[in-house]
Amino acid sequence: MLQEQCLWNVTAPSIDDYSQIRHDTEATICIIGGGYTGLSAAIHLAEKGVNVILLESQAIGSGGSGKSVGLVNAGTWARPDDLNIALGDTAGECLTEALGQAPSLVFDLIERYGIDAQATRAGNIHMAHNAKGEEDVDIRYEQLTRRGANVEVLIGSKCHEYCGTTSINKALLDHRAGTLNPLAYARGLAKVATALGVTIYEHSAVEVLEKADGHWYTKTATAHVKSERVIIATNAYTEGEWAEITKTFYLVDYYQIASEPLSGEVADRILPYRTGAWDTRLALSSFRRDEDNRLLLGTVGGMKCKPKSFYQSWANAIQKSYYPDLPAFKWEYEWCGSFGFTQDHIFRVMEPDEGLLTATAYNGRGITTGTLMGKCFADYILTGDRNSIPLPFKTLEEVKVAFGGIKSGFTELGLTLYHAGQCLKIIR
Repeated sequence: MLQEQCLWNVTAPSIDDYSQIRHDTEATICIIGGGYTGLSAAIHLAEKGVNVILLESQAIGSGGSGKSVGLVNAGTWARPDDLNIALGDTAGECLTEALGQAPSLVFDLIERYGIDAQATRAGNIHMAHNAKGEEDVDIRYEQLTRRGANVEVLIGSKCHEYCGTTSINKALLDHRAGTLNPLAYARGLAKVATALGVTIYEHSAVEVLEKADGHWYTKTATAHVKSERVIIATNAYTEGEWAEITKTFYLVDYYQIASEPLSGEVADRILPYRTGAWDTRLALSSFRRDEDNRLLLGTVGGMKCKPKSFYQSWANAIQKSYYPDLPAFKWEYEWCGSFGFTQDHIFRVMEPDEGLLTATAYNGRGITTGTLMGKCFADYILTGDRNSIPLPFKTLEEVKVAFGGIKSGFTELGLTLYHAGQCLKIIR
């Protein structure tokens, strides 16, 4: 029976709950948000002996960090040359290089601290679903190899072998990438941070953030933290007084559905090398297997105002499109999360006030981008060197998105029509 529940809540190793903050306290750095950015920053600061307190409004990984696909990807959605056009050659190349190394940062953290993240490092595949997609694969391959990236174009029989389907004839395999259980990774980072001396409080939503006497006071309903600096690491799940930063992007939902555990030839056919994958459709489809050989399908779009059968019909259509000879799967779990989206697919880094740092709009690349930015924020705090940040700082006014709510609504409407077209076989 299909349950509306995030699979990762079932399959991620459990950790001890963290208490709610009850008493006023002090730290050198206060971090708001227990996702990848906040936890990575906490670890990299604590490794250098910095006193850190982290406040999470709900539970570790309860936001986008615990609901993602689990693809550990390099780069942004934008092509490298497009980043240069948007940012200038120097900043564009800096960002491309930093994000190209981000999967290694993730996997190295997992290995160094023995995190049980159910990780694989087999690469990820960008599957061209039509001629235009094949052209995009060729362009990306040329731009990435020109910069020394370890990527490979898969054609014909080799493509069929890696994807497990003859419906795709060309794809880009990024050997730098991989997959993991996103909630297991977040919980593992929290465990590491705690072992390094970071104090984590859950169910401690920040209500007020004030600056006085040269210090920041981060206030919850029950207590406050006095600190020299604050990192706001809440991204798409920002609430309260600093919700103003959510105006730097607009929200896009992402839906996922997971099959029953597969076995034998059926499991072995689908992405046999345990790569992750996504296609070049306008409303992309993502594919991967988890540790128990479930097939996970995902796509941009939300569940609100849709009948229960809507996405199940979509999943059946996608399965039939790519794996027409396999039996129909029984779907067990479905869930939805949100991510911050920008038209240029570039995230934003801001220092709204002295001693206050934030990054937003990871455009669905939170595992690598969040982990990287946490380290970059730590390096910047430790050294004062702005070159530690791979993007120029922007002001809120510079990057505010006009009519973000309307854009979110129109995006969701367009995605719904696209998926309906796929179910009716009007759109391939």
